[in-house]
Amino acid sequence: MIVISADSLRGTPREASGPGWQSTRLIVKGDGMGYSVHETTVTEGAELHLEYKQHFETNYCFAGEGEVEDVATGEVHPITPGAIYALDRHDKHVLRAIKGDLRLVCVFNPPLVGSETHNAEGSYELT
Repeated sequence: MIVISADSLRGTPREASGPGWQSTRLIVKGDGMGYSVHETTVTEGAELHLEYKQHFETNYCFAGEGEVEDVATGEVHPITPGAIYALDRHDKHVLRAIKGDLRLVCVFNPPLVGSETHNAEGSYELT
């Protein structure tokens, strides 16, 4: 059984950040679960241009208000507490935190090691 708190990971290699975001990687590849789980905060006013070419990602919002734009279609979807969105086609997207910090629980497959940050294309490399 794995039991861990986000607070215990602060300031460790399992905490990553970049312009407009911070993520604590709660479950990582080394835990052997086949996926990773992150608690992520997108700072109010931030706009992140992302495309996870190597990973599938699902996000559950538990605080803040924002939107996710599907770059291929131009569709914009509101993200509020209780909303979930899944990037099931390695979708190129723009995530915006509009009102308050956007707080998300994120699940990645394949799992992240824990210290990854976005590359120039808004993606994570496979490790």
